[in-house]
Amino acid sequence: MDIPYTEISEEALKAIIQEYITREGTEYGIKEYSFEQKIEQIKQQLLKGDIKINFDDETQTCNLVPNR
Repeated sequence: MDIPYTEISEEALKAIIQEYITREGTEYGIKEYSFEQKIEQIKQQLLKGDIKINFDDETQTCNLVPNR
């Protein structure tokens, strides 16, 4: 089930993004980015609609997935 990022608190959104970054070990190329910069990059992707939050009812987990 997709969950609009505008429907959750800022704290919950930040927690989802932080968990995603640490779990996925996102690769950002040659340039190093701080953890806060990575969070902001993910937020921008949500704002642009490039990615969305998906909640899996079976596993009771959230994930960030491409918005197709």
